[in-house]
Amino acid sequence: MAIGNKLYGSLQTKQEAAVEIDQQLDRLEDDIRRLKIEFDIYLNGASKRPPLEARARLESVIKRISDNRNLSFAQRYHFNMLVARFTSYRELWRRTLKIKGEELV
Repeated sequence: MAIGNKLYGSLQTKQEAAVEIDQQLDRLEDDIRRLKIEFDIYLNGASKRPPLEARARLESVIKRISDNRNLSFAQRYHFNMLVARFTSYRELWRRTLKIKGEELV
């Protein structure tokens, strides 16, 4: 009976870890959307400072999730899709600021 409980506990722990990773990916997607909005506000002149802190936090979250070896194939695909979206936005912001004559750190 103890072996069955250990196996069940291990399975439940893996399911909880998968749910936690899904929640992290959902938060990452929301953070990317918020950062895009913040940069749009900055580039349209409504904000005086670029959201560099938010971008740095987002990059650290991406780094932390990329180091996680427990992602399933579906989670890894979703994560790579989000990273590609963030990278394309980052390049767009860099080019737009370069055109405006500003440099993004």
